[in-house]
Amino acid sequence: MSAVRKLSPLLSHPLFARVGSTPLVPLPRVGAGLRLFAKLESANPGGSVKDRAARGIVASAIAAGELPGKRLLDSSSGNTAISYAMFGAALGFGVTICLPGSASVERKRILGAYGVEVIETDPLEGSDGALIEARRLARERPERFFYADQYGNPSNPFAHETTTGPEILKQLGGAPLDLFVAGLGTSGTFVGVSRLFATASPATRRVAVQPDAAFHGLEGLKHMASAIVPRVWEPRLAHEEVAVATEEAQEAAIRLAREEGILAGVSSGAALAAAFLSVLCDPAQKG
Repeated sequence: MSAVRKLSPLLSHPLFARVGSTPLVPLPRVGAGLRLFAKLESANPGGSVKDRAARGIVASAIAAGELPGKRLLDSSSGNTAISYAMFGAALGFGVTICLPGSASVERKRILGAYGVEVIETDPLEGSDGALIEARRLARERPERFFYADQYGNPSNPFAHETTTGPEILKQLGGAPLDLFVAGLGTSGTFVGVSRLFATASPATRRVAVQPDAAFHGLEGLKHMASAIVPRVWEPRLAHEEVAVATEEAQEAAIRLAREEGILAGVSSGAALAAAFLSVLCDPAQKG
């Protein structure tokens, strides 16, 4: 008879409960004439949507007995690393992150404040270079590291299928949703929400957003044609893929700040720009 692993008390840590239930707010000025909403994932304790995937990955690893016995290892352009760092500090496990040297100074300082071991990789190789280094370390030191692998871990999209998507539909209160737009980094947010919408809101057009070129300034997003494609990516779920220029995303992010009072990064700007492009191409879309 096989032994049943006793669940760790860490899984009941209150920090897990603080992730999610973020507000869905209308954008009346930016979206003049449209019923346009933004999900404010900055309300998560770690400050980004990545808290959701990180929570799922960490919880699964604790349940499997991988954490806190080992160090969590992954590659990240910044936000997921911050989420891991937050959970590691609260739950008592070490974190090692392979980070592109081009990541912002602010993100590096935050990771330093949490005590994360940061391994900087060639800035010209971007997130793919960090991913390759993390995979190398995982192969060479399996006894030391739990390799979280946010690009291939099914807990990533599952977190969005079971939290982000249901939250959006509940917050709309049954009102129709014509368009759902999300950027492609790991692709976890888009894939998870789209899996749910495919059955729970099939009339919703699902739009995936990525940079328009291999060399771009949209930190956190991947140009799929030139990058290592995440294993969790499911292109069949996208009704449409929209490529956004860095300048378009920056301008949209500035509009969010100056017209709606919402400070957001360029990946959010890219999603907003893509929403407008989709509506222009299909005027039948309402919001």
